[in-house]
Amino acid sequence: MKELSEIFNGNIPPWVMRFVKQTGKGINRFNMIKENEKVLLGISGGKDSLALAFSLALRRRWLPINYDLTAVHINWEEYPIEEENIDKLRLFFDILDVPFESKTVKMFPGSYKDNFNCYLCSRNRKKVLFDIADKKDFTKIALGHHLDDLVETTLINLCFRGRFTTMLPVQEFFDGKLHIIRPMCEVKESAVTRLSNNLNFPVCKSPCPYDQTNIRSKIKPIVNNLSHIDKLTREHIYNAFWKEKDDFNFF
Repeated sequence: MKELSEIFNGNIPPWVMRFVKQTGKGINRFNMIKENEKVLLGISGGKDSLALAFSLALRRRWLPINYDLTAVHINWEEYPIEEENIDKLRLFFDILDVPFESKTVKMFPGSYKDNFNCYLCSRNRKKVLFDIADKKDFTKIALGHHLDDLVETTLINLCFRGRFTTMLPVQEFFDGKLHIIRPMCEVKESAVTRLSNNLNFPVCKSPCPYDQTNIRSKIKPIVNNLSHIDKLTREHIYNAFWKEKDDFNFF
């Protein structure tokens, strides 16, 4: 992780700076992080959550405001990540100067029995993060969803649920006591992949049994095909939701 260390010592390549600033656009547009806030980073070990942690940690080095970051890795008991890989995550977050904890929990709570899917997995992960945030007084939980995630969610809701809704950049819970934020809401997945690959992020996501068979995996190639017709397909779909709300174009 030599190149990563050099970046955090001030040697930031222009393309890395562009990525961090693109993340900053979403943060500023939706007023996601304020002075002295405590932000809990939800870490899966995948490229997206690591890119999020990298961006927020690097960005605060030159901001006129300060905020606290703490990373919590959810390690499913049923599909655990090897300790060697968790050690690599610890080294990664040491370089980022972000406290890190790996928490092993059950993926399949008894109440779900055999009826389990991606939605329930996501809900269970959020519940774990909510509990940690409540105990340690975090006001924000940051998740690594990017522009492609929001676009795919919009299409899933529209095509299969008959609702024009999406994954919100800022989502309020418990009467405003806690917010989920998605700082990379305007960053394309291709940019996340480039960052992760070029900087050799220690990607070690749990082996999900539904990863290649869920609805999102089937929607993704459709979005890619549409983008070959119009390269701004993702931006158009993203904008459509907000234009419906207040007729304001964010791009």
